Amino acid sequence: MFEAVARNLSFSKAARELHLSQPAVSMQVKLLEESVGLPLFEQLGKKIFMTEAGREMFHYSKSIAEQLHEAEAVFTQMKGLDKGELRIAVASTANYFATQLLAHFCQAHPDIVVHLDVANRAELLAQMEQNSLDLAVMGQPPEGHDLVAESFMENPLVVIAPPTHPLQGQTQIPASKLAGETMIAREAGSGTRSASERYFQQHHIKPRTGLVMNTNEAIKQAVQAGMGLAVVSLHTVALELQTQRLITLDIVDFPIRRHWFVVHRQDKRLSTAALAFKQFLLAQGASVQP
Repeated sequence: MFEAVARNLSFSKAARELHLSQPAVSMQVKLLEESVGLPLFEQLGKKIFMTEAGREMFHYSKSIAEQLHEAEAVFTQMKGLDKGELRIAVASTANYFATQLLAHFCQAHPDIVVHLDVANRAELLAQMEQNSLDLAVMGQPPEGHDLVAESFMENPLVVIAPPTHPLQGQTQIPASKLAGETMIAREAGSGTRSASERYFQQHHIKPRTGLVMNTNEAIKQAVQAGMGLAVVSLHTVALELQTQRLITLDIVDFPIRRHWFVVHRQDKRLSTAALAFKQFLLAQGASVQP
């Protein structure tokens, strides 16, 4: 009950979520405050905020909820039941094929309920830090986060352009040609942006950044409109290449060869559902092509 109030920062929203009356929720929180001996919330105007003690209590309440969730998963596994819940988050670029992977998995495991979240790289790392999900699908995670990451599919990065671009049809285009182009980039924290910036540094070029966008759909629209070139995952432009709304340029040292990884915390005790999905990705993920 406290966790619902802390998450919503509202007694009324928590009450609706829990299907209780607001006075009942307020009374339970008050009893908890009396037990702790410290105020957990403070009201400023019409808004409530967590106190320092409230923030500590929120941290422990989430930890307790996670342990209960893991315990439930263990008991389900002990019963030998092929059911449960899978909480997975995927990088926004991976969303183009993640639904196909999940569709194949759910056909084999129809009793597993899947909760899917789509987020950027920084958000995925934050969610794993908070232990709020079972698995993540993303590019190579950074070192020092106590994560287990296993590759299951290639993720080639390509340079896309409108079909009328002057470099269309040319082969082995020198990387230096990109120095005179305007590039449309992903937001800071994106794995695609980090990989493309490393490529530019390695080839000693500094292209102009015209726009920064946080969705692949917006980037594809901007490239089609002739606003610049972009480095994207090949998996995100399959339809546009097929319909010839976009083309890829044959730039030297492209595609950049990267991989998709299934990732979880090192200390995470995977549920039956999470373990089954991880094994599915490692065994069959590469064969379910976008």
